Amino acid sequence: MAQSSTNISKRLKSLEKHLAEEHPDNPVLAKAVHSFRKLDHVAQDIGLLDRNESYATYVTWWPMIAVLGTFSAGKSTFINSYLGLHLQRTGNQAVDDKFTVICYSSHDEVKTLPGVALDADPRFPFYQISRSIAEISEAGPQRIDAYIQLKTCPSEKIRGKILIDSPGFDADSQRNSTLRLTQHIIDLSDLVLVFFDARHPEPGAMKDTLEYLVAGTINRADANKFLYILNQMDVTAKEDNPEEVVSAWQRSLAQAGLFAGKFYRIYNPEAATPIEDPLIGERYEKKREEDMAELSTRMQQIEVERSYRIAGMLEQTAETIGKQVIHKLTGMLQNWKKRVILFDSILFSTLLILSGVAFWLTDSWNLLKIFAENIMAYETPSLVGLGMIVGVMGYIHFTIRRKVADNMIKKLPTEFGHDHTACKQYTQAFIKSTAAYRPMFLQKPAGWNSSNLNILAQVRSEANDYIQSLNDQFTNPSGRKVEVAAEEQPAAESVTIPEAKAEQA
Repeated sequence: MAQSSTNISKRLKSLEKHLAEEHPDNPVLAKAVHSFRKLDHVAQDIGLLDRNESYATYVTWWPMIAVLGTFSAGKSTFINSYLGLHLQRTGNQAVDDKFTVICYSSHDEVKTLPGVALDADPRFPFYQISRSIAEISEAGPQRIDAYIQLKTCPSEKIRGKILIDSPGFDADSQRNSTLRLTQHIIDLSDLVLVFFDARHPEPGAMKDTLEYLVAGTINRADANKFLYILNQMDVTAKEDNPEEVVSAWQRSLAQAGLFAGKFYRIYNPEAATPIEDPLIGERYEKKREEDMAELSTRMQQIEVERSYRIAGMLEQTAETIGKQVIHKLTGMLQNWKKRVILFDSILFSTLLILSGVAFWLTDSWNLLKIFAENIMAYETPSLVGLGMIVGVMGYIHFTIRRKVADNMIKKLPTEFGHDHTACKQYTQAFIKSTAAYRPMFLQKPAGWNSSNLNILAQVRSEANDYIQSLNDQFTNPSGRKVEVAAEEQPAAESVTIPEAKAEQA
């Protein structure tokens, strides 16, 4: 455990140094790592995190765009077109069976690296994901390379960003594993592009996949990061009914609970079906260009959004621990204590009654009196006997404690659904709070004290300072020094420039 703690500490120091070197004009990112260490201390005391875990690894330190959807939605074609490279295989069937993490490289050629390259780097979204592979695999223990791979390319479009292409859900033999990794990606992404095949507005067999991709986004605080894309709209040109196609998809998604949200209507001109009517073709192309321009703008904006997201996560995590997590753990502990006391009362009352009946039937009350007198006289045999009785009662009590706790833990996966991370953290914290060495009369969860309460307040204050610093960097509400702002305008994209220089070096 000590070695693991040392390893995560070294990786966080390396991350902090790397961010400071890559973004000297944006010190918020490097400072945020220090704030994450404070959060880790509190979470580890409570039991939410192990000593070899850190909240800093729950975020991606590069802006991340996830491309999700069903196998025929044209995700890979879109990625190839966006990057200007033939990077991903394309086809009407599922051609990729693993997640592909795409990032920039100064090398001229495209390189494919194994998943282990992602597992050891905390800047990537799959840091230490190998620890979870065994838990989520339906096919038994497998290497991380069976699930993810890393591709590097020289496209300037991807410089300073991470793009993730998902496998085809419905043709994937490792379906549950894929969906769990997808949820992990969704949580970390700055932007999620959800692709649908415009040729199939009533997917039928894909209904459960659509519900997973759509229904889970409805009540999220970051729901605005989801963009819904109807790809291959060129196939509707013959009937000239794009509005009807959009309406059909809206009805289909409404069944999953999504009643709002804009659809982007696009297609790849190079792979499109020729549109015979020039007027229809011009209208389709104009709409495609408008939507593609809007998509490109959103994809470029994540440079700034990334810094705000990380600062926001600090504040949100501190707020969640201080209020939601502690409140729920306290409620669980109270419920656990009531049930333990109830079962203790029932069992020990039953044993007491049975013992009384036995003494009454055998008329052995005098033995009980003698036993008590020997104890008062410190007779060794009687003291040993008393110790055995207390030991048996203690064993029964602690067995009840553990059984009640285990029964409550078994119900947590149903309560948290797809949120496996939260389920794991609550489970660890509850186990620590109900450990045999903790007296039952303690009202607060393990690790919760005034010191950690103050640390969370510090983190929230630091997060607010980070956001204010970002506002000072990216906004100018007062309108002052317009000339200076205009001169510095070209530096607005400097968030990625140091990164490029660092890589070339």
